[in-house]
Amino acid sequence: MRLFLLLACLSPFLLAGTCTPDPRSSAAAAATSPQMKQLERTWLHSQEEDQGDVRVYRPNTYAFPPARGRTGFQFDHNGLFTQFDIAPTDGLEGRKGQWKADGSTRVSITLDDKRDPDYQLEIVSLDKDVLKVRRVE
Repeated sequence: MRLFLLLACLSPFLLAGTCTPDPRSSAAAAATSPQMKQLERTWLHSQEEDQGDVRVYRPNTYAFPPARGRTGFQFDHNGLFTQFDIAPTDGLEGRKGQWKADGSTRVSITLDDKRDPDYQLEIVSLDKDVLKVRRVE
């Protein structure tokens, strides 16, 4: 009888320990998908290749034609994000934030300084040399 009472008292704690998120859940799977892993680098805007509302980005190691400045961003594996804007002195200004996968084709961006609202990037296509996105407010 005492064993039964002990188990009855401990059962909520024992069950709580088994309630771990399923790593195959859509958010966890999206964050670790091979496509999202390809994002983890620094991308610069290749405005010459934009098509309508689709923006084209290439790795920062790409041989870009001359331009008066290029915006871009960096995705780190740990969810850290840096958005590169053109600074008042014509250089790049890095703005820190976070990113997270929101499904298999969207990324949510939050900037720490809150100068701009949070936004999402819809991934139109992604390979090792080209990222095409559509910005969703």
